[in-house]
Amino acid sequence: MTTATKNAPTAGNRATPITNQKAHEIQAFGHVVAMPLALSEKVRKQSVDNLNQLLADTMTLRDMYKKHHWQVSGPTFYQLHLLFDKHFGEQSEIVDTIAERIMTLGGLSVAMAHDVAETTTIPRPPKGREEAPVQISRLLQAHEIVLQLSHTIAKEAADAGDDGTNDMVVGGVIRPNELQAWFLAEHLVNMPLAVADSGG
Repeated sequence: MTTATKNAPTAGNRATPITNQKAHEIQAFGHVVAMPLALSEKVRKQSVDNLNQLLADTMTLRDMYKKHHWQVSGPTFYQLHLLFDKHFGEQSEIVDTIAERIMTLGGLSVAMAHDVAETTTIPRPPKGREEAPVQISRLLQAHEIVLQLSHTIAKEAADAGDDGTNDMVVGGVIRPNELQAWFLAEHLVNMPLAVADSGG
């Protein structure tokens, strides 16, 4: 008799949680199930594979924002502390959007940290604290990696007739990442703080 069978609800214990349950996977990672989306399995599989790479890179970018939110220091601490956390929240929403598109296509989204670490193409930052300009530079590099991949995925999806993926990537990934990159890049412009450089 299995643990689940022994713990199955009866008239006297229906409110007792059935714990320690185990079973075989119902879908293998990398396999897409049939979905009534008017898209072939080949097209859906291509989009799922592409989106899982994008998901891993986006999750890495998201987590870099949280790392830098915690570790930022210096004269711009307060502003960057808030900006990094705002961008973290926005990236979290993008992560959910990508993952849900993968599931909609009949695939499985990458989910666990060790799987993300094995999949991402974004260079791993050190565990230690870095200066704010270095943190920003790392984030900008990560944004560019995400954007380059997103452009490729959007084009491939459009060419394959997967308009839903194309629309999601352009509107839900490219546009917000471009905006975040702009907000970051402006922090690296070497401008005087108190006295203007007249150039004279």
